[in-house]
Amino acid sequence: MATVGEDDGAGQRLDNFLLRHYRNVPKSHLYRLIRSGQVRVNGSRCHPDDRLAEGDTVRIPPIRVPEVAASPLPAGAGAAPLILPIVFEDESLLVVDKPEGLAVHGGSGVSHGVIERLRAARPESRFLELAHRIDRETSGVLVLSKKRQALVALHAQWRERVTGKRYLAIVRGRWPLRTKTLNQSLQRYLTPEGERRVCVHAEGQEAISRVTGLRRLALPVLGEFTLVRVEIETGRTHQIRVHLAHAGFPIAGDDKYGDFPLNRQLTRLGHRRMFLHAAELDISHPSGGRRLNLVAPMPSAFESFLAAARLPSGGDAAAVEAQ
Repeated sequence: MATVGEDDGAGQRLDNFLLRHYRNVPKSHLYRLIRSGQVRVNGSRCHPDDRLAEGDTVRIPPIRVPEVAASPLPAGAGAAPLILPIVFEDESLLVVDKPEGLAVHGGSGVSHGVIERLRAARPESRFLELAHRIDRETSGVLVLSKKRQALVALHAQWRERVTGKRYLAIVRGRWPLRTKTLNQSLQRYLTPEGERRVCVHAEGQEAISRVTGLRRLALPVLGEFTLVRVEIETGRTHQIRVHLAHAGFPIAGDDKYGDFPLNRQLTRLGHRRMFLHAAELDISHPSGGRRLNLVAPMPSAFESFLAAARLPSGGDAAAVEAQ
């Protein structure tokens, strides 16, 4: 049994708390303990991404690591150092532009993610933690904290919804060139294979996405698409992907909630990613409170898609230019 203190886990995700205290235990083993209900927070079942509060009690069963996991690692099997484009850095924050296809942390079949590899690249850093998450398939702004106090302050901003989070996406279909609000509640569930998924459900958590059409596009044979900007007030798991798919406008290349036949055709044309990008994040600096506008430029894959596309015949050229 462990009790969470102000300087030892308060504000941190449960999986990070366990990974910090059991560095020699495989991440996959810790995730299995959480999902099987053997780890409890205040006596209740929990999820890997649950936030811990000061005074919470975490029940941890005896850790019995399978022999195969306890065998010595081969030489060079540690996290490979990683260098990413830096959007902003000072004594409290490190903000990077994460590429698509790179998980932010290890676990669930991923040996090492951004956080482990950045720590390997910065062995002198005494503290380096993710301040938030973006999906493996999503590119863009990712904030890491270099101080415990900064991490707690950033988590408070996320809880109080005082950040500004704007994404770019390319969706199938003709989204209107104006702003519409999607506010269906979302609920997490596990597939029979144990994969995490999200669906629209009346008893789920509140989720708000404001979607603005920016530019109409068309690809030969494949039909019409729209470049959209999405501003989210809440940060639910897979929120943008599920909201857009539920509205009938799946994100191009989304392998969980998208149009799978369309994705295969896009891949054959060389468009091999999910077209969702965390373009901008507005936060208050945890020291001093000055407002920061953190921007990750549009990825080259988006530029290539836009270059290959054209306005649909009879399309809204004037409206597009006005955007």
